[in-house]
Amino acid sequence: MVFKRRDPKSWALWAWHLIWPQGGWARAFNYVKHRVRRLPDSPNRISRGIMMGVFTTFTPFYGLHFFIAAGLARVFNGNILAALMATFFGNPLTYLPIGVISLQTGHFILGTEFHEDMHIGRRFAGAGRDLKDNFVAMFTNDRADWMRLHNFYDEVFFPYMIGGILPGLVFGIGAYFLSVPVITAYQNRRRGRLKAKFAELRAKQALKKASKTEDGL
Repeated sequence: MVFKRRDPKSWALWAWHLIWPQGGWARAFNYVKHRVRRLPDSPNRISRGIMMGVFTTFTPFYGLHFFIAAGLARVFNGNILAALMATFFGNPLTYLPIGVISLQTGHFILGTEFHEDMHIGRRFAGAGRDLKDNFVAMFTNDRADWMRLHNFYDEVFFPYMIGGILPGLVFGIGAYFLSVPVITAYQNRRRGRLKAKFAELRAKQALKKASKTEDGL
């Protein structure tokens, strides 16, 4: 095949690039920023999409962020592609602080305690084991036990979901107001460069016509 890689990626390399993109996160962010600014839409709609994408990263629905961001962008008349790109605000470098902020806020709102030694990773793993073991129990004589999943919901998922709303709104609205003037200025500069190029082309065409007219005389 013409477009097949000469050296296929190994599964380990593919997994590593999910955590650390080829070229680094700085290059990935610059690419996303460049693509967002060049979207063919109004600055307000693009910025509303960015707001929805950033807000979505503060929800605990990992694996569904693209769908949630697209749905919110559609409801609030934002640019869907901008919303999808803005979900990159949530990445392996930011998920930890986002999770801690959301959990602390959620436990504060609910009046419960947030323990920094909660071992969130273990809670996720325990919930996953409950789902797996209880699925197997449906076809065996094993007894279903939902305790770890119940603890995960009470201590992590529900506080995360409630607590992510406020910081999600703060960061989302902040991203909106920061991106509107930036995108507007970029589009105005780009429009000015295009007008200048068209004017230059018209001037060259007029010069060619004038030259042909003189040659004909």
